[in-house]
Amino acid sequence: MASVRRDWTRAQVCALFDLPFNDLLAQAHAAHRAHHDANAVQVSTLLSIKTGGCPEDCAYCPQAARHDTGVQAEKLMSAEAVVARARAAKDAGASRFCMGAAWRSPKDRDVAKVAEIVSAVKALGLETCATLGMLTGEQADTLKAAGLDYYNHNLDTAPEFYGEIIHTRQFQDRLDTLEHVRNAGLKTCCGGIVGMGETREQRAGLLHVLATLPEHPHSVPINQLVQVPGTPLAGTEPLDPLEFVRTIAVARILMPASMVRLSAGRSAMSDELQALCFFAGANSIFYGEKLLTTGNPDVAHDRFLFARLGLRALDGDTADGEPHAHLEIDHEDPCCGGCACSTSG
Repeated sequence: MASVRRDWTRAQVCALFDLPFNDLLAQAHAAHRAHHDANAVQVSTLLSIKTGGCPEDCAYCPQAARHDTGVQAEKLMSAEAVVARARAAKDAGASRFCMGAAWRSPKDRDVAKVAEIVSAVKALGLETCATLGMLTGEQADTLKAAGLDYYNHNLDTAPEFYGEIIHTRQFQDRLDTLEHVRNAGLKTCCGGIVGMGETREQRAGLLHVLATLPEHPHSVPINQLVQVPGTPLAGTEPLDPLEFVRTIAVARILMPASMVRLSAGRSAMSDELQALCFFAGANSIFYGEKLLTTGNPDVAHDRFLFARLGLRALDGDTADGEPHAHLEIDHEDPCCGGCACSTSG
């Protein structure tokens, strides 16, 4: 079985990216098979419980209040409304219910409200996950005590490219939140976005940081930039699709036991490209017609693609060894980084 290690050097990660394409995919697929069912894909969804109005300036994000994208700010949903959606998801076969809110960092009173929602959703017998922005240690403890299982907070990009994309928080702020989440005993979901104008070495830099964290993220969402008119990154040169596959493959080799999630940007991917990503080690997708504010392949198309490839929805989470289904319906999944625009786990 491919070993799980956290001592990768950046040079080693760059060397993986530079392998001949077939050699890279062969190595990634071998690592994938060593830790996962190669024909099973985790199917996840996320409900936006508070959309828009984020004060951050993330250049990719349609939920940033300072970007003119047509996304309207909304208040936090009531606990009753969220529980109704969670109950419907459970009735449809869900075992995990994910919630996202467009905050830079929630106030303690916001966390208290979300904690009540988490407890109510947990009482339905559902596993819970959330993405709310930056957390203090006390806030992470509050969410853990309420029954939260997973927390998402993406790094977005390499440390040296981070300042080109976001100016309203520092890279270290993200690492600090992840530390608070781990210390609280929550499982982490953490990845990034590619296609924002970064170099291959900077893509390697993002994965290097993820692979050398004190604990590998349980879920690693790899997002392809969705270019939304009104955001500063609209008009960026699209990433070569095969380079995206390389990124999936390297992530799988570096973090062989984690779930590698094919996240935002799937609506622009051909079936053939997605098939390559699954072979390269992607074993998780977001399911549903919308990613918070951007499109996603519809359910019928995903089912047809799975049938064509002989894939099935995952019956157990090999990342944590706890068997449960992952059919999570009624989803608005985030597109990006560390506020509620983050792609959840």
